[in-house]
Amino acid sequence: MLRFLICLFLVLPPDAAGAERPTRADLQKAVELHERSVVRVLAPRKAGPGVFVGSQGQVLTAVDHVSLEATTEVEFGGQRLPASVVLANAYLKVAVVAAPSGTYPSVPVKVSAEGLDGQWLIGVIRGRGKKAPSQPFTAVAKSAKQEPFVDVGIPFAPGTPLFDTQGRLVAVVVQRRTGGCRALPLSAVKLQLASSGGSP
Repeated sequence: MLRFLICLFLVLPPDAAGAERPTRADLQKAVELHERSVVRVLAPRKAGPGVFVGSQGQVLTAVDHVSLEATTEVEFGGQRLPASVVLANAYLKVAVVAAPSGTYPSVPVKVSAEGLDGQWLIGVIRGRGKKAPSQPFTAVAKSAKQEPFVDVGIPFAPGTPLFDTQGRLVAVVVQRRTGGCRALPLSAVKLQLASSGGSP
């Protein structure tokens, strides 16, 4: 499981950072990825978004949404599925959980060796109610004072995936902040998975 997850973050090679504003097509692609791959992760006291990063059910989310003492669940396809915690890091505020064996709609991922500072990122806020459409929002990532995080000027919920202009997952929101949110790049997630030995 751990080796499989690490390989996921090597799928697409890094490329040079770009500062081009996302197009309407970029935004639509992010919405489509969000609609099919974002789930709710539920712990006894908290719940929030997560995103499938593996076709076998691996979900990347914020650590607030998981529990090591009680059951963590993934809500997908109208069902609540029990999930095992693969990684939970309080300092990085990130977690990976695994849904039961099956086939799931994972997103493409990209690990950027150059970092995300100065890049346009796309996040999606799900519409409230069944008929309300999801809305994409864009902001430029800025390196946070605390490494390895980046700050984004939109208050996305912890666990929200952030995409680049090519529709690849590049970061996950881990904390709300005044005027925006703090996100963890996938490069930091990959390093943590490699060093954790699979233990949460």
